[in-house]
Amino acid sequence: MGLRARHLKAARDGRPTKTGFFQWPAKFSSRPSATGCQDASVPAAPRPLITRRTDFGTRDAYVASLKGVILSLNPEARLVDFSHEVPPQDIRAGAFILAEAAAYFPPDTIHLGVVDPGVGGRRRALAARCRGQYWVGPDNGLFHLIFDHAPDLVMVSLENPAYFRPQVSATFHGRDIFAPVAAHLSLGVDLDRCGPRITDPVSLNFPDPGFSPEAIRGEIVYVDRFGNLVTNIRVAEVTSRLAEPGWRLKAGTLSLRGLARTYTDAASGEFLALEGSHGFIEIACAMDNAARRLQAGVGLAVEIRKA
Repeated sequence: MGLRARHLKAARDGRPTKTGFFQWPAKFSSRPSATGCQDASVPAAPRPLITRRTDFGTRDAYVASLKGVILSLNPEARLVDFSHEVPPQDIRAGAFILAEAAAYFPPDTIHLGVVDPGVGGRRRALAARCRGQYWVGPDNGLFHLIFDHAPDLVMVSLENPAYFRPQVSATFHGRDIFAPVAAHLSLGVDLDRCGPRITDPVSLNFPDPGFSPEAIRGEIVYVDRFGNLVTNIRVAEVTSRLAEPGWRLKAGTLSLRGLARTYTDAASGEFLALEGSHGFIEIACAMDNAARRLQAGVGLAVEIRKA
């Protein structure tokens, strides 16, 4: 059974696709492949979808350059700006943002990711397919949360210059390697034509929570633009291991009891813990910025203990 058939069967059976840090729903619809793997039972392929997620911001010409390269090769491509506000050189934040939202895109979406502080150095360039989608970018851990526990991962090192721009800048592989490769994939080029298979992608040091009979210990792994402090602890892990709501969360000098349902459960300026839309416990400050108020960020230790 091929990749697409396996995903469609999982969706029909209502089974989730196995995942690592994020839950990856088996919600793939019956749609044709953007890379040439046509299912005779479905209608003709829609225009291919390519997302772009970078740390470029929008002030300079970098994002427009990616768009221009892709559309020059495939004017029919649909481009989605995933996010260009990843903090500069912050691979871990880029990985979190990508993994949080990628599952909501349709099958065969091509995700172009560029958070690349090692550009021009010894790091590899890669393209991959897994979880019913395609991934193009630097091999520096940016796709770790996607690739981790993906049973269907196929990955190549980008070494075939036929799919690059004629002139490759040592400082802008996003424009000269990743964007044209993404465009060629959207035109039906087989992944294996882009380079040799590899099986050892760079991993990211993304912490797992620790468990004991009395407590769960984790840390802040991401801070969103509202200042919410996102932990690496799932609500399901708390409720299955500790008697909820009889527990207390501690982070630095902050101590909170139990879990709120929504941000309006606390008065303006008060702190609360709640389940974010991503499924992880986050610390928020009603109508304010928790990270700024607490002067806290990624790496802050968090403990949830029976009260």
